Amino acid sequence: MKSIFVGNLSVSVTEAVLGSLFEAYGTVERVSIMTDRDTGQAKGFGFVDMSDDGEAVEAIAALNGTDVEGRTLTVSEARPKTDRLSGGGVWRKRW
Repeated sequence: MKSIFVGNLSVSVTEAVLGSLFEAYGTVERVSIMTDRDTGQAKGFGFVDMSDDGEAVEAIAALNGTDVEGRTLTVSEARPKTDRLSGGGVWRKRW
């Protein structure tokens, strides 16, 4: 299974709309659009999981740079989430 990152989404794009774009290239296992936990508003990016790696590569090539609801999509293979420090700063041990 391959996970695909989809960026620059319009806030009006739903998981159903995003899933239907990718279904044209193969079997979609899961679609998730990231939302702000406080407001519930879409953050403008999401992930699509496709069961076949070849179909996923085809979908990435076909959909990257396409216009959806007035926004040019950025579509690429998702990278693993890295550990981040909370607070955005450098962690310093206090003695």
